[in-house]
Amino acid sequence: MAEAEEISLKDKGNEFFKAGNYLKAAALYTQAIKQDPSNPTLYSNRAAAFLQLVKLSKALADAEMTIKLNPQWEKGYFRKGCILEAMEQYDDAINAFQTALQYNPQSAEVSRKIKRISQLAKDKQRAQEVENMRSNVDMAKHLDALKSEMSEKSGSEESWKDVFSFLVGTMETAVKSWHETSKVDARVYFLLDKEKTDTEKYAPVVNIDKAFESPHTHSSCFSFLRQYAEDSFSTAACLVAPKSIISYPQVWKGQGSRKWKHGLHDGFFVQFESPLVRKLWFIPSSNEKGQVFCRDPEILDISAHEVLPRIFKEKLPSL
Repeated sequence: MAEAEEISLKDKGNEFFKAGNYLKAAALYTQAIKQDPSNPTLYSNRAAAFLQLVKLSKALADAEMTIKLNPQWEKGYFRKGCILEAMEQYDDAINAFQTALQYNPQSAEVSRKIKRISQLAKDKQRAQEVENMRSNVDMAKHLDALKSEMSEKSGSEESWKDVFSFLVGTMETAVKSWHETSKVDARVYFLLDKEKTDTEKYAPVVNIDKAFESPHTHSSCFSFLRQYAEDSFSTAACLVAPKSIISYPQVWKGQGSRKWKHGLHDGFFVQFESPLVRKLWFIPSSNEKGQVFCRDPEILDISAHEVLPRIFKEKLPSL
């Protein structure tokens, strides 16, 4: 009699499960388990119901019990794999499905699961890498060659270190802005002289969003910036400009030495200006895993691709 009732409870549970009433199905499987606590099928079925109800720790406990009661039955490992997949524990899920495949090598469903979850694991790893790139912005590591050049040409460690920190800070602020808003404002940042600059009159940032509309606006802006750098006693400047707003000069167009090697990537330019050193980078942008992030800065030949002409009068390196 008890056996007939157990079958009846299980079958009723199955009917509710098929109808999408997982809560009722789980309750009926629980009643059946009380009457037959060593039946692995009941735990397997209840694990499936708990999975649908997103009661994942309970589902996992039932899957483990299924395996314990019948270690040779692939269904327990299959259930465990599905639950671990829902928990985004992809490596453990793949292990469970591979064990299921050992007991039932013909299962196309399990093979599909392994393939799908391997891809999910790769996607999750890449998404984590992208997030790490977005949150751990470190421009200094890309500028070792420039640091050596500055040190060589400047002579005074104090003066070049301030300039280098200014450049790194400006680049990192721009990258973070791009990560947060997918844009940067077209600006020139100036490193003002702490003692000589009249800070009431000269700000450390100048907006240049109109500079790239035409040859005329470009020339006017450049003349203004050169005078501004001189009058404000600035020791260095750093231009940041998104590629998307530049109508003139389109420095990514041209052949020969001017040939652009960075495809159609969106992104922004960073042009560093000082009396001793001038440098230009393009920072390409990518959209991956739903996240916008900046790729490593690409050094450009400033003589071929300069966004603005020289702002400071050239100064020869100290001997």
